[in-house]
Amino acid sequence: MEPYAIIQTSGSQLRVEPNQVIAVEGVKAPDAAKKVVFDKVLAVQKGNSVEVGTPFVKGASVVCEFLQELRGPKTISFKLKRRKNYRRKKGYRSKLSELRVKEIQLPD
Repeated sequence: MEPYAIIQTSGSQLRVEPNQVIAVEGVKAPDAAKKVVFDKVLAVQKGNSVEVGTPFVKGASVVCEFLQELRGPKTISFKLKRRKNYRRKKGYRSKLSELRVKEIQLPD
């Protein structure tokens, strides 16, 4: 079985595997290293053993490589009050960072 980890970042939880490309909100581009480390690991699976944290697994981390910044799909908010000539339309695109998972580091 392929090892995986469940991480928490910017209010969401993601299941990641090595060499997987993910889009994460709220991660800024690093200056020089192009390396992003997530230390809030909720669960880790390697082989047949699964380790679940309370709430996080101590010593576990996920190392990612920063690829690029991009923007997510447009979310439209529309308000309407019928027969009152009231219409408001707003759009929003979130800023995402594209990352490639390099390795999952386990506690010793």
